[in-house]
Amino acid sequence: MTVVGGDDAAAAPGRGQTVCVTGAGGYVGSWIVKLLLERGYAVRGTVRNPDDAKNAHLRALPGAAERLALCKADLLDYDALRAAVAGCHGVFHTASPVTDDPEEMVEPAVTGTRYVIDAAAEAGTVRRVVLTSSIGAVAMDPNRAPDAVVDESCWSDLEFCKKTKNWYCYGKAVAEQASWEAAAARGVDLVVVNPVLVQGPALQPTVNASLMHVLKYLNGSAKTYANAVQAYVHVRDAADAHVRVFEAPHAAGRYICADAVLHREDVVRTLRKFFPDYPVPERCSDEVNPRKQPYKISNQKLRDLGLEFTPAAQALYDTVICFQEKGIIPIPAPTPSPEPDQA
Repeated sequence: MTVVGGDDAAAAPGRGQTVCVTGAGGYVGSWIVKLLLERGYAVRGTVRNPDDAKNAHLRALPGAAERLALCKADLLDYDALRAAVAGCHGVFHTASPVTDDPEEMVEPAVTGTRYVIDAAAEAGTVRRVVLTSSIGAVAMDPNRAPDAVVDESCWSDLEFCKKTKNWYCYGKAVAEQASWEAAAARGVDLVVVNPVLVQGPALQPTVNASLMHVLKYLNGSAKTYANAVQAYVHVRDAADAHVRVFEAPHAAGRYICADAVLHREDVVRTLRKFFPDYPVPERCSDEVNPRKQPYKISNQKLRDLGLEFTPAAQALYDTVICFQEKGIIPIPAPTPSPEPDQA
C-alpha cells in the first residue's frame, strides 16, 4: 500500500492502489467507481462490452481518462475475471443478476461469487474483497417477531424464499453464504455490504429495477400503492459504505446499509408533497387488511464507521430530479402566478 504524506493522503487515500469493480456499469457499481476515482484509486471495471455506448457515463467520470480501465468480463467467465483481478489490491463484487427466474438468478450469482473469491485468492495481491449482497439475504423471515431488530446476525429463511418463489432473495442469500464459505476456504478477507432498496440519482442512462419502484408512481402506470413496507437508502450512501468497509482496517463481517423503513403510503405522500403535478396514486390497493407496520432495522455498524445516512425522503426527491434531468419524465410547466390586483 502506497503511503501518501500530508494533505495528499486525505485527498487521495487510494493513490497507488488498483482495485477491480465487477458490474461497473450498474447503478451502485457506477457510483462505487465514481467515489473510488475521486479518492485516487486506479479502477478496473468489468462490463459485458467495454465499447457499448451505455458505458459512456463511466468514461466521462472525473479521473476516468487517467485511472479507469474497462475490462470485458462475464460472471461465468473465470479466465476473464482472473485477468481483471490480477495485481489488484482490492475487489468490489457488485455484479449480480436481478431476476425472478431461478435458473438465471441462482446459479450465476453463486458461481460468479465463487469465481471472484478464487480470482482474488489466486492474485495474491488482494487485501480485501467487498461483496454487494442485499437485505434480501437478511430480512426474509416469516418467524421474526414484530418488534425484533433486523441486524447483521439475521438471515433470510431459504425455505420461505423457495415457497414464495422469491428467487432474487433466495439467490442473494445462497450467493452470500457461498462467498463466506469460499473466502474461509481460500483465506480471503471478505466484507459484505447488505443494501436495502437503493434510490437517488443514476449515473447510467437506463432505468434499473430499483428505480422503477419510484418511476411507476410518477408516469401513471401505478394507479394504487401497495400495503407494504420497504427500507430505503441513498445510492451515494450505498457506494460510500462499500468504500468505507474496504478502507477501514478493522471492518469485518456484514454491514446493513439502510436509512429508514417506510410504508408505501409514506413514499407516495413524499412524492406528492414535492412533485404535486405527477399522477401519484392516492389509494391503497389493499383497503381491507390492517396497515403493515415498518420493521426495525439497525445501521449502527456503518454509522460506527462514520457514515451519516441521507434521509430517505431526500433519496426519493433526488430520484425524481434525476428522472427529470434525463428526460425520463416531463418537467411540469410552471403554473403562472396570478396577476396582482390593479387596485
